[in-house]
Amino acid sequence: MLAAVLGEWDARPAGCLFLVPLWHPVLMAEQIGTLAAIAQGPFIVQTGLGGGSGQFAAMGVNLRDRGPLLEEGITVASALLRGETVDSERWGIRGARIAPLPPQGVEWWVGAGVPVALERAARMGDCWYANADLTTTTAAVAMARYREACALYDRDPVRIPIRKDVFIAERAADAEKVGDALIAAGYRGLERGAVAYGDPDSVAEQLAPFGEIGFTDIIIRTMAAPPDAAVRSVELAGEVRERLQAG
Repeated sequence: MLAAVLGEWDARPAGCLFLVPLWHPVLMAEQIGTLAAIAQGPFIVQTGLGGGSGQFAAMGVNLRDRGPLLEEGITVASALLRGETVDSERWGIRGARIAPLPPQGVEWWVGAGVPVALERAARMGDCWYANADLTTTTAAVAMARYREACALYDRDPVRIPIRKDVFIAERAADAEKVGDALIAAGYRGLERGAVAYGDPDSVAEQLAPFGEIGFTDIIIRTMAAPPDAAVRSVELAGEVRERLQAG
C-alpha cells in the first residue's frame, strides 16, 4: 500500500515504522530500500522497541532480548542500505547484500523513553523519536537527557520529532465529547496531558508547548472516532499546522 502511495507522492518526506526486534534485518532493509527507491523525497525509518510477552512470543522472539536486537537490527540494516556486505553472528547472516539501495539514503528516527534508550537514540539515530505518552512535564525532562546524550556523542540533530494522538473537530465541544470519553475509558494508557483534542485553535494551543521544549516536528495519529469525523480531523490538522507555523 505504501509503495502505491509513494508512486503518487511528491518530494515531501515519507516513511514507515518498524518494531525492529520483531524483524529480520535483511528483510527489513530490503523493504526499506525498495520503498526509499520509489520515494521522491527523504525517506524516514521510524524504529520502535515493541512490548508485550504475547506479541514477542508470537514472533518467536524473547522479550528480554529486545534491546540488543534493536541495536543489532539497526546496525545491520544501516550497513546493508549503504551497500555494504554484512555478517551478523546474532542473526546467522553471512555475506548479505540488498538491492535496490536508497538513492538519497534514509533517516533513522529512533524511538526512546527511558534514559538508556535516549542514550541509544543519540548514539545510533539521526534523531530521537519521542513517544506519544509524553506530557509537557515529562517531555522537558526527557529532552534534557537526550541533549546531554547528544553532547556526549558530539551529535546535533537537525530535527527532533514527537508523536501525538489528536482529535480535531469544527467545534471544541464536539471534540471534547469524543476525547473525554476515550480518556475516561483508558485510551492507550495515555494521560489527558499527553493527547490533544478540540477545535483547531485549542489543539494548536495544546501542542505549541512541545515546540517551546525543542521538538521540531509533531507526527499525529488520529484518536479513535467515527470514519467521517476521523477524516475531517485529518483535514483540520492542516489548520492546526498553519497556526503553529504562524507562531
